Amino acid sequence: MTWQNPLRDERDKRLPTIAGPCGLVIFGVTGDLSRKKLMPAIYDLANRGLLPPGFSLVGFARRDWADEDFGQVVHDAVKLHARTPFRQSVWDRLAEGCRFVQGSFDDDGAFDNLVTTVTDLDRIRGTAGNHAFYLSIPPAAFLKVIKQLARTGLAAPTPDQWRRVVIEKPFGHDLASAKQLNKIVNDVFPEESVFRIDHYLGKETVQNILALRFANQLFEPIWNGNYVDHVQITMAEDIGLGGRAGYYDGIGAARDVIQNHLLQLLALTAMEEPISFDPKAVRAEKAKILAATKTLGPYSETTARGQYTGGWQGGQKVPGLLDEEGFAKDSTTETFAAIELAVETRRWAGVPFYLRTGKRLGRRVTEIAVVFKRAPHLPFDKTATEELGENALVFRVQPDEGVTMRFGSKVPGSTMEVRDVNMDFSYGHSFTESSPEAYERLILDMLLGEPSLFPMNDEVERSWEILDPVIKSWHASGRPEPYAAGTWGPDSATKMLTRTGRHWRRP
Repeated sequence: MTWQNPLRDERDKRLPTIAGPCGLVIFGVTGDLSRKKLMPAIYDLANRGLLPPGFSLVGFARRDWADEDFGQVVHDAVKLHARTPFRQSVWDRLAEGCRFVQGSFDDDGAFDNLVTTVTDLDRIRGTAGNHAFYLSIPPAAFLKVIKQLARTGLAAPTPDQWRRVVIEKPFGHDLASAKQLNKIVNDVFPEESVFRIDHYLGKETVQNILALRFANQLFEPIWNGNYVDHVQITMAEDIGLGGRAGYYDGIGAARDVIQNHLLQLLALTAMEEPISFDPKAVRAEKAKILAATKTLGPYSETTARGQYTGGWQGGQKVPGLLDEEGFAKDSTTETFAAIELAVETRRWAGVPFYLRTGKRLGRRVTEIAVVFKRAPHLPFDKTATEELGENALVFRVQPDEGVTMRFGSKVPGSTMEVRDVNMDFSYGHSFTESSPEAYERLILDMLLGEPSLFPMNDEVERSWEILDPVIKSWHASGRPEPYAAGTWGPDSATKMLTRTGRHWRRP
């Protein structure tokens, strides 16, 4: 008979689940993502008591470092970027499990050393043979690493031990490459052991979409085409692409953001209520929505793409993309992309979904705006409501995470005049606990084997099926339209909505 805490009710989900004995191997551990996000997130999890005492962290890279050097790199990254306060006792415990393996991805000897290191950690740290492999590397290197993991037996689980692989985006650059990548990965790791990271799905506000919709009776009756006019999903950044040409040139805004982040946000906004929050049930409903999502033609009217030019932003003069280091003077890489989509289900029939993303826009913001149809205003004079817009429910994903509701209210005075007002919920003001970083939640879920927030290969492939025709059309139709830095994109994006009497929200 197993011992149970008599004071703990099994139905009480308030206490967080702690990961069992395990270790994490990071490939590409010297990169920015590892230093700024992964290592601080691991420390924050340890600081919150959510990692096992014997947790191990192994770095794999070409650098010629000793374990102590690697420990210092992790220490510096944690001190600089961790969300929670630095505590020496927590760090000391974590540092005991830090190891480094030097080598390249085609170096058999280096991977044999990795096997020895992992085996030693099982014995010394009690990681029980449970290991995850985080591929924080370019997709071109996936095949080499996965083949090495298969060759050395590191990818092979046993009935008492698990092995998992974590893959960073991009998941291919079109449907054919995504299918090839999925096949390479699934030949070694079964689908239930593959965790594709989309860090937007780890953000509190994104998860709050499901809580707001399905835990409240208030919204569900109007969450459909009878009341919703359209939905806008925006991810805007005010930074340029200086120094990122190696990754971004030839990829572009649509592949970088719409294919993964924005289509996942669309799925969460439009999906039907799952029968439970079991991972299979949530993923099934998301997959149904993506299967029902279609692009609309002609693409010259329902899509827009742009490329930023020089201008002023935040009081500083900034260069255009073609003047940024590493970009060719004739580059046709788009830095702004917008598309109109239809979700062909009974709930969303006739409701357009507008997705847009861009660099060097007016400000950094990510939001989902559900815009409702206008009320007929029959009792009111036109002058009473001339400044009244449409009701909207806006999920702010970043920054200032929260939810805003916009509705009409009477202006104080002797006349009946109605104007828009906002009602705000902010995480920072409503809860004493700060929101965990997205990577904290996702790394913990991966170590727990909880895959709800990770896209499956059929979701990835369906996303490319949606986007591929648009990108092919763009490649056949000349250059992206220029737009000045600090503005909200090219004129074609504005015309996308004005032709139906709508307009983009100013976030």
